[in-house]
Amino acid sequence: MRGTVTSFDAGVGLGEITADDGSVIPFHCIAIADGSRDIPVGVSVEFSLLPKLGRYEANDIVAT
Repeated sequence: MRGTVTSFDAGVGLGEITADDGSVIPFHCIAIADGSRDIPVGVSVEFSLLPKLGRYEANDIVAT
């Protein structure tokens, strides 16, 4: 999937991606593929979905 990082709180390691289809997908910093645990708001990304506790989270997040 593709989208844009619309929020990220480095202090708690949580953020959201708004996918190109308009859905909002949460993510945790450990899902950032390069291991940096930090990603800027506004960057375009590619990601996969990971089912977690009855919902989906973004996983394997790569800036494009």
